[in-house]
Amino acid sequence: MEFHHLPVMLRECISGLNIKPEGIYIDGTAGGAGHSTEIAKRLTTGRLIAIDRDPDAVEISTERLKDYNATVIKANYSELDTVLEALGIDGADGILLDLGVSSHQLDTSERGFSYHADAALDMRMSQEGVSAKDIVNEWPEKELARIIFEYGEEKFAQSIAAKIVKCREQKTIYTTGELAEIIKRAVPAKMKREKNPCKKTFQAIRIAVNNELEHLSVALDKAFDALNPEGRLCIMTFHSLEDRLVKQRFASYCKGCECPPDFPVCVCGKKPRGRLVSRKPITAGEQELSENNRSRSAKLRIIEKL
Repeated sequence: MEFHHLPVMLRECISGLNIKPEGIYIDGTAGGAGHSTEIAKRLTTGRLIAIDRDPDAVEISTERLKDYNATVIKANYSELDTVLEALGIDGADGILLDLGVSSHQLDTSERGFSYHADAALDMRMSQEGVSAKDIVNEWPEKELARIIFEYGEEKFAQSIAAKIVKCREQKTIYTTGELAEIIKRAVPAKMKREKNPCKKTFQAIRIAVNNELEHLSVALDKAFDALNPEGRLCIMTFHSLEDRLVKQRFASYCKGCECPPDFPVCVCGKKPRGRLVSRKPITAGEQELSENNRSRSAKLRIIEKL
């Protein structure tokens, strides 16, 4: 199986994990094992746990990591605690999450993620459960408009949802090409001239299909709790909704006393649980930006457990 995926900010992620050769490390989004392989190379007596919900990713990662002390598990990163318990692992020295869609998923047209190729509406990272076709053809107009507005941050969400419902009343919407044409007819001509108007709606539907924000919210707490002292959690996001969630959750881990400001001394006793390794998100350098278009929207945030 071909699984091409150029890992984003590879050097920055490896540096951020501060890898100890004898440590336990988790790649919660193994993909094509790009980051996983570089982590595994740096381990001696240590161990890598590579997790992915995509069966294609599990297959290729298993092959690419076979010569290392690595275990590949088919699971969602929101199930991290269950995975570690099953493996008898008490804590990790570093955890990496590279969020979003892999190049393989986008480039494999039959997976139905891309609006650049006509294929069956799917978008399921796990290749099971509710598909994009189900959402587009069955969800109420109000709910479609909500996810397109909230998850896609699309200002024409209402008109796009209305056009989808009108079209599906005439015939079932089966393909990405059909959906793309509906979206194009639902937005002003000016939008079509400036950029592809499908991006935000496709993003919104993909997030809904895979419950991405819900899984991320659960995974953040489980990942931070799983860290050993001085362990690091590195998360790379690709859109503002993910980044905002990560930024706010990291801030909560770093917050100490919550007493009212007029209290003379702290009585709550709350101490910070983590520290930010870099206060601002790390972004790709100029060379990577020129070589890998996917890196343009990437933001890497790193926190260390105290």
